[in-house]
Amino acid sequence: MTNQVARGKSTMDYEKLVQTEDFKGLVKRKKSFATPFVIFFFAAYFILPLLTGYTKILETPAIGAMTWTWVYAFSMFVMVWVFTSIYMNKAKHFDVEVDKIIQKNVLK
Repeated sequence: MTNQVARGKSTMDYEKLVQTEDFKGLVKRKKSFATPFVIFFFAAYFILPLLTGYTKILETPAIGAMTWTWVYAFSMFVMVWVFTSIYMNKAKHFDVEVDKIIQKNVLK
């Protein structure tokens, strides 16, 4: 079985496509865009249990009887929504680049 897929009247060789400089550049740009978000997310995610388990920093009241632990935990949900929105907007640009790469490298 080959790694070719029919797209209309053209076929595309994916093995050849992933070897192009255009594709490699796109992958590099996607990684450089996503890496800081992934690092920040995991740092924020793992700092919460460390702060709650080993310090008393987040035990002070923030709003009424709610402590900073709850504020931090709820902010994680907000962070995920914000990061998802940022990525979805950026993904639109990546999709345009993918279409250009496919158009450029489709075998006729």
